[in-house]
Amino acid sequence: MALSDKSRNEAVLKAITANRLRDGEVIFLAPGPDLGWVERLDAAALFEDAAAADTALAAAKAQAEGEQFAVDVYAFDLRVTDGQRVPVKTRERIRALGPTVRIDLGKQAAA
Repeated sequence: MALSDKSRNEAVLKAITANRLRDGEVIFLAPGPDLGWVERLDAAALFEDAAAADTALAAAKAQAEGEQFAVDVYAFDLRVTDGQRVPVKTRERIRALGPTVRIDLGKQAAA
């Protein structure tokens, strides 16, 4: 059964995040086979199915541990609403954008 535009818009996707050891910055796995990392959620790779996310997560963890550049590598849920990537949990929203009480701080200030 095909998803309607509204359902597709509200589908839960996965992204992979970590903290860079050098400066503690929140980073996200970038799209593509090179296992690159980006600092902005809007440039992160998104995964529609759990199997693809699990495979990418295992590779990202192995890379981060092997090269010792990031810690706490995990996947989290998000939705794309009106073209914006919106983490499902408040914790991930704060990690991706910055504090909820001061929108002039964090990555959201530069947006």
